[in-house]
Amino acid sequence: MHPAKEDHMKIATLAVAATAFLHLKGPDGVPLFEDGAPVGIDLFGPGSPEHGQIEERQSARVVKRMAENDNKIAHVPLATRRVEAAEDLASLTAGFRHIEHDAPDGTPLAGTALYHAVYSDPALGWIKEQVIKFVGDWGKFTPGSLTS
Repeated sequence: MHPAKEDHMKIATLAVAATAFLHLKGPDGVPLFEDGAPVGIDLFGPGSPEHGQIEERQSARVVKRMAENDNKIAHVPLATRRVEAAEDLASLTAGFRHIEHDAPDGTPLAGTALYHAVYSDPALGWIKEQVIKFVGDWGKFTPGSLTS
């Protein structure tokens, strides 16, 4: 005999949000603020279509490299890994809050160009590390979470 319907959990109530806000901490671990507002990044989470596209792209890269290397794991140069990581993280970024970065000629960057510049800058690697950790944590995207 099956329990009454009301005894079942409505699992959809635990669905995660598509995006959440990562309040960045500086390399010293102190939360960042600009004029009293949190500095951070709105990110697409592990349950979002954007995250699924990144997984597809990463799998395709691995398969392509193995096919080009007689089905053996291929070494990927650091510069290539940095470019790919910046592309992936930029695709997971819904927006920056209170973050500015200039092009080498001093022109302020915006949108995807801004995301790429920040994520590909080795001196700003602490941002990339926080983003990777954050998007890997499903709990950060729960409706009751402080970040979602």
